[in-house]
Amino acid sequence: MSVEDGPEMIARMSPRLDPRGWVFVVSDDPVLVDQALATFREDEGLSLILPEEANAGGLPMSRITLQVNSSLAGVGLTAAVSGALAEAGIACNVVAAFHHDHLFVPEDRAAEAMEILRALSAAAR
Repeated sequence: MSVEDGPEMIARMSPRLDPRGWVFVVSDDPVLVDQALATFREDEGLSLILPEEANAGGLPMSRITLQVNSSLAGVGLTAAVSGALAEAGIACNVVAAFHHDHLFVPEDRAAEAMEILRALSAAAR
């Protein structure tokens, strides 16, 4: 069951850090497309989120998955997490999938981002 209430989503989000590194690149190389975690077609080209080991360049990012079944119609989760990370000067690229939201943050700030998200969730309980 998905959660739509913003404060409840924040309280239940339980962030999980993916041990793999990720990069964002633009490419239509079929080999890279097959390796992509996600793709998004933009006017400028096909954006790919690739495992870091694909050696495709790009800024090293860490993925944090918010372990709450957030509703696509839910309001407030993205604003709360991106706002909390922005206050700490941490870039955050959010990908909302059907079941969970995934945050991509600079690899060297991932541990700090996890602390901030855990504190945000605890404060909402």
